Amino acid sequence: MIGILGGTFDPIHFGHLRTALEVAEHFGIPDMRLIPGKVPPHRPQPVATPEQRLTMLQAAIASEPCLQADDRELRRDGYSYSFDTLTSIRAEVGGKRPLLFTLGFDAFQHFQSWHRWQEILQLAHLVVVHRPGYSLPPEGWHTPFLGTNPDDLHTTPAGNIYSLAVTALDISATDLRTRLKAGKNPRYLLPDTVLGYIQTHQLYCET
Repeated sequence: MIGILGGTFDPIHFGHLRTALEVAEHFGIPDMRLIPGKVPPHRPQPVATPEQRLTMLQAAIASEPCLQADDRELRRDGYSYSFDTLTSIRAEVGGKRPLLFTLGFDAFQHFQSWHRWQEILQLAHLVVVHRPGYSLPPEGWHTPFLGTNPDDLHTTPAGNIYSLAVTALDISATDLRTRLKAGKNPRYLLPDTVLGYIQTHQLYCET
């Protein structure tokens, strides 16, 4: 089983890392891949370079064996579409291995606007993460795909949607960049290894 969490990671922070770890633990995923996007289609372009974002990601997860950095989107030209990424992974691992694609509740609300969204469910399961106390609407396009037994993931490679409440950490990369630009200390919002890299290379600073 392979878990997938994409993002710009500009910079990577504890909100990203906590979500990835909790999804991996809940579903028993030994290989949770964090995939930084090169050209995200649904948000502003990153501030840090692809190489800088990958280096920060690698530094952040170096001590956690189940979390892996995957740079395939950075090596691909054009928009970083999830469909293309999942197609690439599926081609590598074959058709039987379960893939769990993680996305936040806000992103899920716009999922039907994604590139080839119907085919994404043919490639992977979806794990929709949200704050405690929230849940997916009981009725909607997603209802036929809702899964209730995580054990089914071990026998089915794709096609179900699961929801998971994760620790609510109100941290955003946008806020971190704003703090850094203003000269404020963002420590305890992201790993010290990442903060050290940012300071060494003077990323996100006022110029």
